[in-house]
Amino acid sequence: MEGSIVNLPQIVALKKKYKAYLYMDEAHSIGSVGPTGRGVVEFFGMDPQDVDVLMGTFTKSFGASGGYIAGKKDLVDYLRVHSHSAVYATSMSPPIAEQIIRSMKFIMGLDGTTQGLKRVRQLAKNTRYFRQRLQKMGFIIYGNEESPVVPLLLYMPGKVAAFARHLLNRKIGVVVVGFPATPLAEARARFCVSATHTREMLDRVLEVLDEMGDLLQLKYSRNRKSAHPELYDESSFELDD
Repeated sequence: MEGSIVNLPQIVALKKKYKAYLYMDEAHSIGSVGPTGRGVVEFFGMDPQDVDVLMGTFTKSFGASGGYIAGKKDLVDYLRVHSHSAVYATSMSPPIAEQIIRSMKFIMGLDGTTQGLKRVRQLAKNTRYFRQRLQKMGFIIYGNEESPVVPLLLYMPGKVAAFARHLLNRKIGVVVVGFPATPLAEARARFCVSATHTREMLDRVLEVLDEMGDLLQLKYSRNRKSAHPELYDESSFELDD
């Protein structure tokens, strides 16, 4: 909900100090975060063995359905036998399984192309561009600068419906979230940036958001630099090699 990335090195250090087990949700990071899209573990350059249980979904980056829990064989076997969701569920259908396998091969470059890596890098570039533009317009956004989940704070519950309606009238669909899913005074719009979003698409959305921000008085940041930033150095959004 926040678009934040856990400080994994510190969590792993605590885990080792107190001999705890570490369970990590990679639902919003697998296939999108890290140099090759392998998630938060790769983002921090950590050893996957330091995480006891890795959980994720196939509904986002992989464009399918279902999810996974990864860990040591003893753990996975135990879950297969004792987990109600596993015992009373049916197996994944072959077309869905094939979709997941092909998506994994695409992201990992095992399909014989580099398109997967290019999309991961394009997503990071789009994310950085979208976040920086919003901040310069004067909006307050949450989350890590590398996270493609971008919460834009609306604060006032009464502005949530108006914000969504105005954007829908401009042919832009947006997810808005308020209480009880968020604290009462932290209603927000939640944008999910994609690698397939073109610069023209992002600029169109940003232009409308700029207008809505002025109309509904949503630009709460004290660091506002420009209401209508037009010139941007393309290289400033490039990733380091």
